[in-house]
Amino acid sequence: MIAHVINPGTSGVKLACAQIEPSENPALPGQLRLSLTRAELSLDAPPTAGDLPDLTRQVLALTADWPAPDAVVGRGGFIGRVTTGTYRVTEELAAFALACDAGQDPPNLGGPLALAVAKARGVPAFIVDPQSADELLPEARPTGLRGVNRRAEFHALNARAVARRAAYEVGKRFQDARVVVAHLGATTSVTAFEAGRAIDTTGSGANGGPMGARQSGPVPARDLLRLHAQLGEQTLHHLAAESGFLALTGSANLRELEGRSLGDPDVSIVAVAFVHQAAKAIGEQTGALSARPDAIVLTGGIARWDELVDRIERRVAWIAPVFVIPGELELEALAEGAGRVLLGQEALREWTPPAGPGC
Repeated sequence: MIAHVINPGTSGVKLACAQIEPSENPALPGQLRLSLTRAELSLDAPPTAGDLPDLTRQVLALTADWPAPDAVVGRGGFIGRVTTGTYRVTEELAAFALACDAGQDPPNLGGPLALAVAKARGVPAFIVDPQSADELLPEARPTGLRGVNRRAEFHALNARAVARRAAYEVGKRFQDARVVVAHLGATTSVTAFEAGRAIDTTGSGANGGPMGARQSGPVPARDLLRLHAQLGEQTLHHLAAESGFLALTGSANLRELEGRSLGDPDVSIVAVAFVHQAAKAIGEQTGALSARPDAIVLTGGIARWDELVDRIERRVAWIAPVFVIPGELELEALAEGAGRVLLGQEALREWTPPAGPGC
């Protein structure tokens, strides 16, 4: 099977031609074999809905020599609270993705762009594990404040992909495994997976997760109120994009920080604090599972910083085997989601508009 994969981001559109073949292991049918040919469409500014016609033409031109696809799959954004899985992109879904509050965010362009390209190729369009997918346990939602509940805000696409990989590494199907995934990068999240479902998470960005390259990590409530008095509506952006390593060391460039870590006490102190917070968050999410996890995964950009990875592993290896999968597997996750449907391993989901407002 062939899938053309589209993943819009702020600085460009990542593309792949994915050759998808069934698993060679009958005990793990979901362990598909992938071969990806990659390309990228660079952009001068974050793409918006108004750019869709031009983006479609450029993607079609860039992929013109690729083998004909059986489907085109794009990144799913915020399309209302849904379960995870692979969804058919319809005109109604595409229109909703562009019109909702997050309609100008690059992930929300994934479905509409996939649909436009798929129409030109004469094949169906899919999205996989939309960002707004929410399968938290009921007991993971309340906060202790009436009317204030937690939602599943984390690095969903990559976290599920690496959790699957870790399950296969320990010889289990994803739906039979318990895995804790720590996505550590500019922003962070730590998420507990059980029976193929993200049952709890620290959250990400301004809403939780340990310190990141740009993310603050947990902040005491009194200090948060003081910060809001100073910054007003900019507080959320400050917590998610201007804090963490950037605020404390002057840089969010992880390669540069790794080089400075031996001789710069500021970087050394922040690195120790980061390891402490990451290990605590992994322990917290372990407690959300019904039993000891089968695996712990460290992923994201910070997973390339060997010294920090080693320190975290020493802190949590007593819980479960630790797997390190640096960076992200978003293109692979999208291809695998399409492949599971094309190979008949999963049913294709049909999207329906959410009952309430927003996305």
